[in-house]
Amino acid sequence: MNHSEEHHPNPKMVPRTEEEIANIVKRLKRIEGQVRGVQKMVEDNRYCIDILIQISAIEAALHKVGLHLLERHVRHCVAKAIREGSGDESIQELMTVINQFSK
Repeated sequence: MNHSEEHHPNPKMVPRTEEEIANIVKRLKRIEGQVRGVQKMVEDNRYCIDILIQISAIEAALHKVGLHLLERHVRHCVAKAIREGSGDESIQELMTVINQFSK
């Protein structure tokens, strides 16, 4: 059993490939490093504007990861639900998360 098969308790999910997981984790680790950098900037009493620029970059990077996951969800999980006859439920779930994501 590979890693992507181990952690998908939701039967609606189409498991991510090892490559997809690795790419997302790589992006998140980069963002984690950026957050640590901002913490250091605060500890070093850096100029507010410099810190805010870095926070903006972190938000943009997280948003990009989120959009990637949304696209993958539509192409795989929602498409599967439509094929299996539960498309309306899946689309409603998607719209709920899009509303949350766009706040």
